[in-house]
Amino acid sequence: MSKTKKTSKLRIIFMGTSALAEVVLESLLKEKYNIIAVFTQPDKKVGRKKELKISPVKSLAQKHKIPIFQPKKFDENVISKIKKTKPDLIIVAAYGKILPREVLEIPGFGSLNVHASILPKFRGPSPIQNALLANEKETGVTVMLMDEGIDTGDILVREKIKISPKNNFKNLSLKLSKLGTKLLLKTVPLWIEGKIKKIKQDNSHATLCQLIEREDGRIFWNEEAKNIYNKYRAFYPWPGIFSFWKNGDSLERIKFHKISIQKKDSQIKHLPGKVFQSGNKIGIKVSDGVIIIEKMQLEGKKTLTAEEFANGHPDFVGSILK
Repeated sequence: MSKTKKTSKLRIIFMGTSALAEVVLESLLKEKYNIIAVFTQPDKKVGRKKELKISPVKSLAQKHKIPIFQPKKFDENVISKIKKTKPDLIIVAAYGKILPREVLEIPGFGSLNVHASILPKFRGPSPIQNALLANEKETGVTVMLMDEGIDTGDILVREKIKISPKNNFKNLSLKLSKLGTKLLLKTVPLWIEGKIKKIKQDNSHATLCQLIEREDGRIFWNEEAKNIYNKYRAFYPWPGIFSFWKNGDSLERIKFHKISIQKKDSQIKHLPGKVFQSGNKIGIKVSDGVIIIEKMQLEGKKTLTAEEFANGHPDFVGSILK
């Protein structure tokens, strides 16, 4: 359903942070929705140089000269500012903050959230990563009416998609952002016109996401190959997967940028974590098979192919990663 005259006059606050949210906001702007303000996470210092990085949503809002707010919390001052903008609707996509009841009650048409899972499964801040970690075969997007809980509000619309074995967080996020945009653009006019019936979530089927942190990317080589590979998929490009290598007297962190699974070989008797030559490739033994390393990087150094790395570090093959 296309945007109507009624929806074109809506005063909308958009709240989001990630690249997924950027795609949603960009589509709303392309459809000429009246975005009166954008809320996004505060700028963060990243990398060794602690350079200040702005969110994709902030960058897009700056380009379109939309007023930007980056509150650390929703205190009385921030809530007062929201009230002064007189929004009719708040749209949230991958924002990363919980909205208090005082904010949810401000817009007359409520607050809609675009969530990248089939609720009530994978409630919380990292549904895409958790679907990949769990080796799910399908996922999707839910557009819901927000309440005070964590993704517990009434469902307005849901749609599923298949997860390919080649999907990682980066490319699956793009697929879901496109799906979420399509569902949102279809839902908003119907919601405003009172043509959508809300569906209560079945809490008995609810699951919660684990919060993803940098150290979650550490690989333990006594795990099964499929679990290690699913970590690689879920944590690409951030936080990535890594292990530790004893290089002389130093214990160095190695990040693996590209890996694959080798078919099981009962003849391989190495201990888990043992680095060895597998034909013309570099393999690492895991509990039930072999992980092939294709691209890797010592912390603070440039990314190399496994062959380049092994040529420059002759002691790597034969070592056992920690």
